Amino acid sequence: MARSVPSKATPLLRFRAKIEINGINPFVAVDAACATRLKPGWRKPLPVQVQVNGEPEPPWRINLMPRGDGSFYLYLHEQVRDASGTKVGDVVDVGIRFDEDYRAGPAHPMPRWFGEALERNDRAREGWHALPPSRKKEILRYFAGLKSQEAQARNLAQVLHVLAGGKARFMARDWNADPKEG
Repeated sequence: MARSVPSKATPLLRFRAKIEINGINPFVAVDAACATRLKPGWRKPLPVQVQVNGEPEPPWRINLMPRGDGSFYLYLHEQVRDASGTKVGDVVDVGIRFDEDYRAGPAHPMPRWFGEALERNDRAREGWHALPPSRKKEILRYFAGLKSQEAQARNLAQVLHVLAGGKARFMARDWNADPKEG
């Protein structure tokens, strides 16, 4: 899960934007000119600290996701929307700054129950290693929020199935679906 971090001396870059939706994910579009002011020439996920309507304090730490044309998606985590009292369709004041303290890598450790299951399943382990780092981080963040052993077991069965090449829906995403079907 992204985290709130103490504010830095660098001021936030501010702009107004409408909260839109991409599938099930609320976002604000960050145009190429704004992204260039944050970090010129950056084309991969861009680590930032963000506030919406001045909240949360301290700013939330997250990555802007590239759209392929120099612009980015700023996906708005539920905690940011709750703190700012906003929803899809609202026009909001956004403040962002490049996160100088960002360090790549998973924010959450791999749960033992998941790591042990991957060790026993060659196909799923190969699927795990083939995932981009952002997808691994997303899965580990999701697993960190699971509370019960039942939820862990249910999600473990699903993730092993899709990582091994099975078709299914997991974490609000279709995995291994034939692009011709649909």
